[in-house]
Amino acid sequence: MNLTQETLALIKGVYGAGPVDAGTLTKTIATGTGIIGYDLQAPAKNLYPVVTPIRNRLPRVMGPTGSATHWVQINAIIGSGFDAMGWVPEGQRAAQMSYNTSARSAPYVTLGEEDAVTYEAISAARGFEDVQATMTLRLLQKMMLKEEMALLAGNAGASNGGLSLGTPGTPTLSASGTGASLPAATYYVKVVALTLEGYQNSSLTTGVATSQTITGADGKSFTLSGGSSNISAEASQAVTAGQTLFASVAPVIGAVAYAWYVGTASGGETLQAITTINSAAFSAPLASGRQAQTAITADNSFNANYAFNGLLTTALAAGSNAYVNVMPTGTAGTGTPLTASGAGGVNEIDLMLETMWNNFELSPTVLYVNAQELKNITNKVLNNASAPLLRFHEDADGGGGFHLTASGTIDFYYNPFALDGGLKIPVRIHPRLPPGTIIGWAENLPIQYQSNNVPNVAEVKTRQDYYQIEWPITTRQRQVGVYAEEVLAVYAPFAMGVITNIGNG
Repeated sequence: MNLTQETLALIKGVYGAGPVDAGTLTKTIATGTGIIGYDLQAPAKNLYPVVTPIRNRLPRVMGPTGSATHWVQINAIIGSGFDAMGWVPEGQRAAQMSYNTSARSAPYVTLGEEDAVTYEAISAARGFEDVQATMTLRLLQKMMLKEEMALLAGNAGASNGGLSLGTPGTPTLSASGTGASLPAATYYVKVVALTLEGYQNSSLTTGVATSQTITGADGKSFTLSGGSSNISAEASQAVTAGQTLFASVAPVIGAVAYAWYVGTASGGETLQAITTINSAAFSAPLASGRQAQTAITADNSFNANYAFNGLLTTALAAGSNAYVNVMPTGTAGTGTPLTASGAGGVNEIDLMLETMWNNFELSPTVLYVNAQELKNITNKVLNNASAPLLRFHEDADGGGGFHLTASGTIDFYYNPFALDGGLKIPVRIHPRLPPGTIIGWAENLPIQYQSNNVPNVAEVKTRQDYYQIEWPITTRQRQVGVYAEEVLAVYAPFAMGVITNIGNG
């Protein structure tokens, strides 16, 4: 007992503030020795956004078996004689009316994502987090993010009702101005058009996405197109000291962005800019180490064998009858911005709403925009001609001073072109929509379409909704895949409107 107490006293002395007595060990153990605890908070922090507004709003409907879903569309009922007149003489019969119909189909495709965790990782994480469960959660989240892009921007190509960007026209070049630092030289320019998928897949550092061969976990490979057009023919322009080089190209239907290749030698162009309008301006020396124009050798704008057409693709495709406004080129490098109506609105949005009513007697129920366009719309609507918009708050007891809420943005856009006194349309930011593009979408057809047999304007038709496969163990890993077999069926593409090529400002 005495030995135990003496031992404890010695230990307390060693770890305490001072020595036990003369001659006792007085060395203090500091944090630098590494003999410390490790404060690891469990579980791991998932610091990534999972925003899928369109996937969340679209109805999911289980479909039957087969390779595709099919429907017959009655586009119009055509009256006999003069379509707008129903007069019939006494005792006589009218002629028979006719129909404008078309057969539609949309093939099912598969979306999927896989992950794996080793048995060592499972053991090492015990007590920290269930890595098998969290792996499956993150796998499902990534699958939903990819599905969101597919529902918005999937492109199966023109032969399947989608888009083919082809080859842009030859750029138009000019040089003017003073004070720029672009060295004097003759510059050569080529351009590549990008779909929304291409815009998301490309960057100045990684280059324009062309195609990629993917080797699956089963060892088999397949190739996906990245969403870029073929490269244009070359244009050249002499630039003197102090001038800015301006480039523009005829808008390409289906493109939401353009990649510009510039160089000082013919055929030596490299990627210098990606713009969300059909023009660019170059006033500074060219950057080095960028993707060469030789990387672009074909039209890689669609995936005919694997994809379905998303909402934006369906609206922009030929024959959709959707409202499409490609803003004029305007000043190269600047483009044509939205314009204020002077009555608290935006001319281009008002024109879209009016046209959709005149053509099809309907209105969008939501407007999707990029953060840039939300700011620009707000600035057009809330200008010097608007009433003061600072809100003043004061405590009821009169104490505590006053409080101001500065800034603000629009929540709704009012559409007067609708039955029963108009409609308030919510304005929503979509994180994957590029600057310069606005989408209006009627999620539900109005009451005048009451007998249309279209409960959903668009729906995700699923042959097999999300399912998880835990693959047989062939190595010391737990391998998991999440898949869905589906197609986006858009029954009323005319219920969409798109404004694109919008300049910032």
